[in-house]
Amino acid sequence: MSYSPVTWGIVSTADINRKLIPGAKASPKVDLVGVASRTQEHADQYASWWEIPRAYGSYEALLADPEIEAVYISLPNTLHCEWSIRAVEAGKHVLCEKPLSRHPDQVAAAFEAAERAGRLLSEAFMWRHNPQTTKLKELVDGGTIGELRLVRSTFSYSLYDKENIRLRPEVEGGALMDVGCYNVSGSRFLAGEPERVWAEAWYGPTGTDWVLTATMRFPNDVIATFDCGTALQNRDELEAIGSEGSLFLDDPWHCNVPVIELRRDGSATERIEIEPQDSYRLELENLSDAIRGEAELLLARNDATAQARVLEALHRSATTNRPAEL
Repeated sequence: MSYSPVTWGIVSTADINRKLIPGAKASPKVDLVGVASRTQEHADQYASWWEIPRAYGSYEALLADPEIEAVYISLPNTLHCEWSIRAVEAGKHVLCEKPLSRHPDQVAAAFEAAERAGRLLSEAFMWRHNPQTTKLKELVDGGTIGELRLVRSTFSYSLYDKENIRLRPEVEGGALMDVGCYNVSGSRFLAGEPERVWAEAWYGPTGTDWVLTATMRFPNDVIATFDCGTALQNRDELEAIGSEGSLFLDDPWHCNVPVIELRRDGSATERIEIEPQDSYRLELENLSDAIRGEAELLLARNDATAQARVLEALHRSATTNRPAEL
């Protein structure tokens, strides 16, 4: 490493932080120095538990600290763009937890604010930073399975606590926003940008989509299908299916056990094993490298705005029971 570590703060004490903090502490490129909550007492307790040096009793107080260069925002979905804008206007670079938004105009406004401020903004899809993901793309683009024809993926879990934020419609919770956004990201990563989508959803007692399925039509006659849910078994898979074989990932999003299975008719399955790496650490290091001028952002404006357009179209299709064009 040829630069001093970037000083980071965390805006919010959300549960997702527990996955990111270990990677931040392990990285020589990241100096995690502060965390903010809505009260000083809670911030103090959280900072003590995680051994973070500085605790702030408001998000504004953290953003006012001139020694913090970058922030990770893990607030509820509806606050992502608002606080990303406030952060860049305060002079901070931003890694904002996914999904940045399903509203393309809000995403555009956030990136326009970042550009005006001369700061970097990235959407935190940690799976995109993992070597398993890079290898998958390399194999598909290299013709290992022939012509790509179909992308199939799933992501679901069981949650029935009606007070949980992930099941609250007022903060745009639900299956599509919480986990289906990974399916969308994965399909787009392999097939490009869809031309048309069609989604069906079951809206549970809280008013959010508890189960959602979708079909997406891409250029070159590639089709993607996925299902996601907050009221299903724990499931996460991705398969890229081509004219001459398929590539199957049993752990595409968390990448805890990174293995790609190459399947062809009449041949034994080939297991392509990848060295495990902490995806959360990698996404922090990508932004840190970009801040220091050592790398380009992996996930920047174009990807985030395209992702939001697809999420909006899927939401529109599910709520109107009609296909949505993009």
